[in-house]
Amino acid sequence: MNLTNEVIKNIIIRLIKGQDYRIEVVNLINAQFLQYAIDFFRKVVEAKLNNKEITIDWYRQEFGDIKKFKPQDIAIHYGLNKKTITNMHRKAPKEVVIDASNEHFDSLCELIENLVKNQNEVDITLTIKFRGVSADFSMSESLIVINTLAVKRAALRGGAWSSAGKRTEKLLMKTLFEIYSVPVEFYAEQETEIFVETKAKKGSTKTTKVNREIDYYFLSDGKQLRCEVKLMGTGNSESADAIYARNSDIFIADSLSEQNKEQLEDADVAWIELRTENGYKKFADLLRRFNIPFTDFNGDIDEKLKAILDEILP
Repeated sequence: MNLTNEVIKNIIIRLIKGQDYRIEVVNLINAQFLQYAIDFFRKVVEAKLNNKEITIDWYRQEFGDIKKFKPQDIAIHYGLNKKTITNMHRKAPKEVVIDASNEHFDSLCELIENLVKNQNEVDITLTIKFRGVSADFSMSESLIVINTLAVKRAALRGGAWSSAGKRTEKLLMKTLFEIYSVPVEFYAEQETEIFVETKAKKGSTKTTKVNREIDYYFLSDGKQLRCEVKLMGTGNSESADAIYARNSDIFIADSLSEQNKEQLEDADVAWIELRTENGYKKFADLLRRFNIPFTDFNGDIDEKLKAILDEILP
């Protein structure tokens, strides 16, 4: 799932202005799903018209063809997504994906067959017209098509939310630094080694050196301050646990629950909640706290954001 630069820009603008950004991701999911549905309906009606058989085998032959489709696409056609298969089998090479998909499709067909036999009150007929020619789908065929679309939307949804966080968080930080004209030598995006203390036998502890990706660094008085960024919703207390895994000094979030705030205060972690009135302006307080030079900003935030985002996301 590739988020377009325009969507990324809109998400950052909403975050800076204290607005909910989720509608942008939802719009992207809707657009990609509707386009997929149209393309899938076209392929389905073409496959239906090219087959004389009236059994469901035509769907298996057409949409399970490894020469036409990638394994992850076949999984979707058969009612599974690759992530589910990975969770089931702890791995997802080509052969595992195909075998799991075939097994699931057999179970799905059996389930639908039993449902159709026992369902007398409702009959479903899906009619799709393509280039002036109509194709009718039985109740069994219709349910398989509907299930495929449902699985695809779920896969798009998961991919979009994950991409939104990964693509946006670092660019959000870059934008905040640019708003306040912080010199580039006072922040950085990089990986570094950190030390994690873990429990050992007999109640003792040991220190292990690991590599953890940190979203951003504030460089203050010769020290690297670790900054964690989370586009989390209120009540998602688990996301704030990242401060312990990454030994964070600063935490910046879309929204925070009272529990989140207490947790951060107890850990002596500086934090900013963007979805409050003028939430982004608290970034200046944070810069002062860590003795990082900046230029205060009181201008038109819309004009400032447009200039920054056009430069970092052309």
